[in-house]
Amino acid sequence: MRLNLALQGGGAHGAFSWGVLDRLLELEGLELDSLSGTSAGAMNAVMLAEGWRLNGALGAKDALNQFWSELALPDILMQQNTSDWWKHITHHLSPYDINPLDINPLRDLLLRLVDFEALRKESPLKLFIAATRVDTAALTLFRETDLSVEHLLASACLPWLHQTLVIEGKPYWDGGFSGNPVLSPLIIESATEDLLCIMLQPLARQHLPISADKINDRMADISFQAAFVREVMEIERVAGYLRKRPWRLGQLERRWRRTRIHLIEPDEQLAALQRSSKLDTRQSFLQGLKERGREHADRWLAMHQADLGRRSTWSARSSYQ
Repeated sequence: MRLNLALQGGGAHGAFSWGVLDRLLELEGLELDSLSGTSAGAMNAVMLAEGWRLNGALGAKDALNQFWSELALPDILMQQNTSDWWKHITHHLSPYDINPLDINPLRDLLLRLVDFEALRKESPLKLFIAATRVDTAALTLFRETDLSVEHLLASACLPWLHQTLVIEGKPYWDGGFSGNPVLSPLIIESATEDLLCIMLQPLARQHLPISADKINDRMADISFQAAFVREVMEIERVAGYLRKRPWRLGQLERRWRRTRIHLIEPDEQLAALQRSSKLDTRQSFLQGLKERGREHADRWLAMHQADLGRRSTWSARSSYQ
C-alpha cells in the first residue's frame, strides 16, 4: 500500500488529521513516498517524517502523539471561551502590538522534537511545505533538503496572530492563502499513483450562513480552500485530456494519467465549530478531534481500502456538479 499524502491546515483542528494519520500508520505494508502540508498540515507532515526517520511507522505514530500531547494545555488552564477572547483582541490589535518580542512557544517545541539537520540530510519522505510570499502573494514550497524551524513556522504564520516570518530577506505568511494543501508536486515529482487528501473542513456545506459570525467564518473557509478546489479541478482536467491521448508517452504524462485521488474529510459536526476553535488547544478538545479522525479513517478504509491501487474514490468534477 503506497500513498502520497496532502495535509490541509486548520490550526488546532489539525488534531483531526493526527487521528487519521494515527489510524493509517497502523496499516500493515503501508509505504509513504511524498507529503505536502500547510500550516497544521505542515506540522503533521514534518512530525511524521521525523518519526519515520527514527523508527518507521511506529516512530511516526510516537512523534505525532508527542507533538500534540505537548502542544495541549490542561483544561483547567484554558477555558473554552479563551479562543473567542483571542479572536476579539486580534480584531483590534496586531501581533506587533500584542507580542512585540515575537515570542512563539511552538518554536521551542519543534526544536526539541525535530532534529532538522538530520532530517535535511536523511528524510525518508519527500516534503513540500507551503507558505505564502507576503510581497508577491506567490506560493512557495519548502523542501525537506533545506527545511528549518523557520520554514515550518512560516507555513503556519497567521498574520493576525504572529509577526511576519522573514527568511533570507523574504516575508512569509501562512501557506493556506495560496495552497491548502498543494497537490501538483506530489504528481510531478513522485511515481506513486495514489494521492490521499486529508481535509480539515468539508468541501461543501449543507447550511447557508446567516449570522454575522457564520458568514465571516464561511468567508474565511472559502479563502483558505479556493486554491485547493482550483488545483484539483485542473488536475482532473489535465488527466482527462491525457487519457484521450494515450500516444503521449512521456514520464510526466503517464504520472498525470495514472493519478488516483482519494479524500478524507470531516463531517458537519466539526464544520459547525466556530472558527475561533482553531485556537483551542485544550487537551480534551484535541483528544476528541483525534478520536474523531480515527473514526473517519476507519470508515473510509472499510469503504475504500480495496480501491487503493485500482481506482480513484473521489472526483472534484462529480462533487461540484
